[in-house]
Amino acid sequence: MKITDRKVFAAFFVIIVSLFVTTGCSEQKPKKSRVDDIIKEAQTMTLDQLAKKAIEESKGKEFFGLGNSSRGKDAIPKFIKYLQKIDPSYNLSFEWQQPKNNKIYDQLIADAAKEKGTFAMTLIQDGTQFKPKMLATGFLKRFVPLEWAKAKNITNLDEYNGYVPLLMISKVFEYNCRGDMAYTNCWDFVYKGVRPLFMYAATETVGMNFLYMLTSKKYSDILKKAYDKLPPEKQGYFEPIITSMEKEVDELKKEITDKDVLHNNENAKYALAWIKLWMDQYNGQTDDGPICNILINESAKNKCGLLVYSKLRSVVESDKVSLNNLKVAAYEDDYIGIGGYGYCHYLFVTDNSPLPWTACALISYLTTQQDGFEAWGKDMGCYSSNPLIDAENEKIHKHKNGGYKDKDKNKPLLYAVKNDKGKDWWENPEQGCLVLEDPEYCTKVAFTIGRWIDLLAK
Repeated sequence: MKITDRKVFAAFFVIIVSLFVTTGCSEQKPKKSRVDDIIKEAQTMTLDQLAKKAIEESKGKEFFGLGNSSRGKDAIPKFIKYLQKIDPSYNLSFEWQQPKNNKIYDQLIADAAKEKGTFAMTLIQDGTQFKPKMLATGFLKRFVPLEWAKAKNITNLDEYNGYVPLLMISKVFEYNCRGDMAYTNCWDFVYKGVRPLFMYAATETVGMNFLYMLTSKKYSDILKKAYDKLPPEKQGYFEPIITSMEKEVDELKKEITDKDVLHNNENAKYALAWIKLWMDQYNGQTDDGPICNILINESAKNKCGLLVYSKLRSVVESDKVSLNNLKVAAYEDDYIGIGGYGYCHYLFVTDNSPLPWTACALISYLTTQQDGFEAWGKDMGCYSSNPLIDAENEKIHKHKNGGYKDKDKNKPLLYAVKNDKGKDWWENPEQGCLVLEDPEYCTKVAFTIGRWIDLLAK
């Protein structure tokens, strides 16, 4: 692990500790607010009913949104047009901000100190952070759209303890196929001499959640099965490293009282070994864009990376740069093990929202209308949390067929890496096998497993 990484992780976990201290890890719930009452009523209403409330509340006003994705600015104009179908005189000015380097939490915390906030709602990522920082404090409120709940077969909101993700985003293992190396197993990405390109956790902390999730029994078992399929010479390389992790598992068990973490996981040592090798070897980058640009060049023979799948959308072909230089590891017939990871962008209303009805209407629009999801759904690797919208989006964009050229929809693109196999395929442990973020699990292990990761190179 690099020194800069260690400093970043140390700072990160100091924050986590302080959060648990300030919130007391207690069961005390935040006080109910005016926004809670509005949300309770809004959850019984259809989008059309919410739209009328939004028009009444925000006509002629200004709406501020905050999100980890910049595409909110493309979705809101469609929302305004939807409201204008009900009231042609409706108008709304808006601003959508996308903080960089994980500053979104700082902005939300600062805004929460105001009696009446600036931001009406947020689209936020990182399941490890939003629960202790935003939900336990009451700064953000969950709103569950009625029609989204029906599409998800959620019949009783009083018993629903989950969140409302707009979408799941996939980050997948890719490699330049112009060389002689074949990546046929997820352990190949941590084999000796391999330096996979990957974003620094300081830039995008969901990468840490990926590593946390590997320690769950589900993904530890998958890593063990993949290890068992390795040829003898590669097993011989990994075996002493895996064995050395047995002591680490025992030490971590002493610190972790939750029996769902490590205690009932006989294959935890495989997860810790994979994580250790990954952290020791990965080639840190500031963004997925540069990673993509490196891998698609013919000069990048044998190089590999873990990056957002949708980055392939913007590749411009040339003599030396082509998507034909690239393979998605999990798409190969003989590939074994995890194919990458998936994380969500979650929707919340701010507790001091200046326009709560409009925020609820927008969240409902984004999660129940294909037009609302279009800003994200136009690209492969972005999957609506609403199965009805996900299916409708695929009918329109045909990602499973590689999409189409902008000016001639009768000519499919001829790049196999763009033939997105879809959300169900990627989430299936026997197929694409993405490691899926679970906010509850990540929150449980963030300090203990995270501190272990921080100390790996010391």
